[in-house]
Amino acid sequence: MSTNQSVPAKQAGDGGVPDARRLRTILITVSIALMAVIASVTGLNVAQTHMAVEFGASQNTVLWIINIYTLALAALLLPLGALGDRLGRKPMLVAGLGVFGIATVVAALAPTAAVMLAARAVSGVGAAMIMPVTLAVITSTFPEEQRGKAIGVWTGVAGGGGILGMFLAALLVDVADWRWLFTLPVVLIVVALAMTLKSVPNSREASAHRFDTVGALVSVIAVTGLIFVLQEGPERGWTAPATLISLTVGLVAAVGFVAWEVHRRDASLLDVRLFRERGLSAGSLTLLVVFGVQAGIGVLLFPFFQAVLGWSGLLSTVAMMPMALAMMTASGLAPKLAVGIGPRSTMVVGIALAGVGMALMALFVSVSGGYLSVLPGLLAMGVGMGLSMTPSTEAVTASLPRERQGVASALNDVTREFGTALGVALLGALVSTGYRSAIDDRLHGVPQDAANTAREGVANAVEVAGGTGPHAPELLQAAHQSFVDGWQQAMWAGAAIMGALLVHIALRGPKGTPAAVAEPSDPAEAVSAG
Repeated sequence: MSTNQSVPAKQAGDGGVPDARRLRTILITVSIALMAVIASVTGLNVAQTHMAVEFGASQNTVLWIINIYTLALAALLLPLGALGDRLGRKPMLVAGLGVFGIATVVAALAPTAAVMLAARAVSGVGAAMIMPVTLAVITSTFPEEQRGKAIGVWTGVAGGGGILGMFLAALLVDVADWRWLFTLPVVLIVVALAMTLKSVPNSREASAHRFDTVGALVSVIAVTGLIFVLQEGPERGWTAPATLISLTVGLVAAVGFVAWEVHRRDASLLDVRLFRERGLSAGSLTLLVVFGVQAGIGVLLFPFFQAVLGWSGLLSTVAMMPMALAMMTASGLAPKLAVGIGPRSTMVVGIALAGVGMALMALFVSVSGGYLSVLPGLLAMGVGMGLSMTPSTEAVTASLPRERQGVASALNDVTREFGTALGVALLGALVSTGYRSAIDDRLHGVPQDAANTAREGVANAVEVAGGTGPHAPELLQAAHQSFVDGWQQAMWAGAAIMGALLVHIALRGPKGTPAAVAEPSDPAEAVSAG
């Protein structure tokens, strides 16, 4: 089902498919650009305390400096992905790299929290210009027989790049100044920009329909409202007026977006009728859950490493690396497995392994066991996520026509962002609830003020324990064990969610072998321009 009609044009450059060497260069280029975007999502997490002190900012302001980037990125992915299809993917990538690079330099030099906030918002806009194009360049440039491997590399960077970026950011913060963490994305952007100008071909869609401005605006409102709820709900409270208003606006806009897109049909920003296809619905749902679980686990691991085990931020980040490396390796192997047993079976195997990983952590995590009690689960999750992400991403991009690959990539990215926010909110809430429930019965004899502080979280308990004299060992033991109890509840819930997803994909997953990206009905509709 095509979502647009296009007019003829000829292939860029040499008039054919780029040779193997150029294809490798293109893949490296878009992977570097993607790494810059992904690293910037997580990099500032390690500098929260430093920013609060230097800017004299509240914790809420610091969180907004971090979250505004993700909010702008998620909200603008669909509209800017569609514009990239129309205006040209190479010009959009070049412009996005320029905007992102300038905004990142401004953030590195920001004298105040307000300037930092504005710079991060503009960085999010640049990231939304970059991210959909990176995958769209792969799906519109690589021949069918090589596309799966290239998407495997892309998903590996998308899945593990955040952890790698956080590690390098933590290293820079430890050995230099927190502002140096912006060095990594700036260097990556400069390299990606130079390689893009030299090696990346341009391709674009010339549509017979006007751009769906109404759909774009409504999608921005819907995504902004719903992401705001997931980001701010845990802090403001799920029944706070701002949370409820944002939820209402987001849901109404989402319903309005679907209704408008059905009305626009072939002229729509996103043809929602395509969700009837197994590939698009199953791939999107898998990405939503997998990235949600990954993000939730990441949020839970750091307090376990730092507050329970007493590790530094850098060492805690290093401890995440095995999962990231397993994920990236499995993402590269997934296309071969999908060719052999089919994408649905590959997704099922990956989802099953990820669920087993969560069950292992629920069963064996302990204070005394330390890192080794969670390492087997982390490795199983990394492999499982890598195997499930690549065929899911390919299923999503293959469900939309080649001339709409910017939209396909943007849909893939929006799903990731929603999953990330949802996973952090859900698993974080489960751990917090389990922690508070467990610690209430373990604070007998602890001074009341210290007990009240300890109930707020394990990090609070560790901070206040030093002032409780002889009660300190008792308080620390209670907080550590209570966090582990909450952790186990969250892991079992995650394993149950993965089990439900496993059943759904086994019954309703994509059929057959990985399909080529849907071709236009007329070969001349694939529009490319040098």
